[in-house]
Amino acid sequence: MLVLITYDVNTETAAGKRRLRKVAKQCVNYGQRVQNSVFECVLDAAKCREVQHKLEQIIDKDKDSLRFYYLGNNYKSKVEHFGAKESFDVEGPLIV
Repeated sequence: MLVLITYDVNTETAAGKRRLRKVAKQCVNYGQRVQNSVFECVLDAAKCREVQHKLEQIIDKDKDSLRFYYLGNNYKSKVEHFGAKESFDVEGPLIV
């Protein structure tokens, strides 16, 4: 299923900046960055729980925000792209 992971990490402190880097680094392991704090990830239920658990361990729940949008398996008809960054096939090869 396609899962959209978004986050907003408070970076007013050095600790916040570290959390932001850690969250982004984890998300890169599971999907493709489509905007600064937005990742598209094709995950099964187990991988989704895994990344969710890892990210929850990193963020400060009093200062940061983490959201998961579950677009399911029929996501191709639910996603439209307009603008600068070229769209890509999330199920295609990562290296061309």
